Amino acid sequence: MVVNARLYDLSAQELGRAYRERSLSPVEVVQAVLAHIARWEPHLHATYLLRPDAALEQARASQARWQRGEARGPLDGVPVTIKENIATRGDPMPSGTAAVELRAAAADAPPAARLREAGAVIVSKTTMPDYGMLSSGLSSFHTLARNPWDLRKTPGGSSAGAGAAAAAGYGPLHIGTDIGGSLRLPAAWCGIFTLKPSLGRIPIDPPYMGRAAGPMTRTVLDAALMMQVLAQPDARDSMSLPAQDIAWGSAEVAVDRLRGVRIGLLLDAGCGLAVEPEIRAAVAQAARLFEQAGTIVEPMQPFMSQAMLDGMDHLWRMRSLTDLNALPPAQRARVLPYILQWAESAAAFSGEHVFRAFSQFHATRAATVAACAKYDYVISPVSPNMPAPAEDPSPTNDPLRPLEHIGFTVPYNMSEQPAASINCGYSEGGLPIGLQIAGQRFDDLGVLQIARAFELIRGPQRAWPEPPTV
Repeated sequence: MVVNARLYDLSAQELGRAYRERSLSPVEVVQAVLAHIARWEPHLHATYLLRPDAALEQARASQARWQRGEARGPLDGVPVTIKENIATRGDPMPSGTAAVELRAAAADAPPAARLREAGAVIVSKTTMPDYGMLSSGLSSFHTLARNPWDLRKTPGGSSAGAGAAAAAGYGPLHIGTDIGGSLRLPAAWCGIFTLKPSLGRIPIDPPYMGRAAGPMTRTVLDAALMMQVLAQPDARDSMSLPAQDIAWGSAEVAVDRLRGVRIGLLLDAGCGLAVEPEIRAAVAQAARLFEQAGTIVEPMQPFMSQAMLDGMDHLWRMRSLTDLNALPPAQRARVLPYILQWAESAAAFSGEHVFRAFSQFHATRAATVAACAKYDYVISPVSPNMPAPAEDPSPTNDPLRPLEHIGFTVPYNMSEQPAASINCGYSEGGLPIGLQIAGQRFDDLGVLQIARAFELIRGPQRAWPEPPTV
């Protein structure tokens, strides 16, 4: 039986057990989550389309299923949030920008469809920056999202609201997207867990090179629970992986899972910002914990280059400029000025320049696969820097140096490998520090298992942040 007045802090696993035992009901849990969101939300601004009445209606339907013995599975009645660029039927999808003409989505995108089919209670959508192209919560459409650990700081992005919501306790389950670090950066800066899965493991719509959806949770096992539901083929994603019987429940492992595992330790991305000393120290300590548990840890040389990072940046600038040029002038003027300046800098690029920029995507893929080939897993910082001020669009605050913080994360989008972020320590100022764990392509379960083993050896974690009292 669960005895806990803080129902919003319970994991999805705990809620599932409580529902089965009839010691809690989905209605009382969703009521507690909504009340907690009401205390936090004036400070965080993590939600979009927060509709308490709709959430409670879903909770009542779930409660009736549990009472009839017809629950749809382990997520039935569990509160969840969905990033706003994952379509939900009947809802507009602004993609973080005031420039988009709002239209109701005709259907749930695959992740939303799977969660709804599983009976999860969709409490809210979560916010993101313009077009998902910033590692912050700054948006021309949404109110500025903030980090619950320090309201002066960014939660990261582009899954900004999802990262903040998970850390603040807006229920146990959240889903975001990632094309260069948009799951892992907010996870690192908000102290939560996420898995950017192998490309196609969680189908999305529309699909795009390197783009993945993934769970954002407080615990590894809750993420594994979500994978049971989310990792199903969907024909709308041309890169959807075929059906595979993966024992996601075996993410629960003992520490001896680490014995003999070969781990590469990467402390220099080879491009972008230098790693801050506190982050380097936390990741080095994580490596020592892995060694003490029986892994073989070997330092790695950087495999990324500034040319690779710049090439991807320049291609994305041209893609964004093309999209912006298709907008009527009045709509284009509503785009965040930082995004406009970034995209418009591509106007002078020649065709040859754009081709050479595009070629860096494959160069990054090849270099990443080759560098990881001799290891079972690679660990590194998620980000070289601690979170920037909330108002800054990016850590450099410079639209011509916008991606200097994604040198550790973006390679695994291009190589299609799974990569997780898990908290591995805290800065002197009390902010979380993320450890990235990357695995071989398709080894999503292995990454979850290694992350779970690290969760067991990393030591006590600090209490989750609480909403301000004034």
